[in-house]
Amino acid sequence: MIKPSVLLFALLISAPAWYRMLLDEVDLLQVLIRFLIAVPIAAVMLAGMRVVLSGYRKSDEAPPVRTEPLDTPEPGKTP
Repeated sequence: MIKPSVLLFALLISAPAWYRMLLDEVDLLQVLIRFLIAVPIAAVMLAGMRVVLSGYRKSDEAPPVRTEPLDTPEPGKTP
């Protein structure tokens, strides 16, 4: 399933073609082809951004807890 953010970004990428269609410089078929080409490009670009930004996400896991005793000398004794 294509995410709505991908379609919106593809629409943004192909916005100049949509504008040129309004001025009767480009056919509707060419604009739709450019939009269809923009969809996989937008998907790849947004997936790459998600991968990069996922490293900055906070993890829900608790930090590891030490279970072994610390090697501390007994009070009054020097190591």
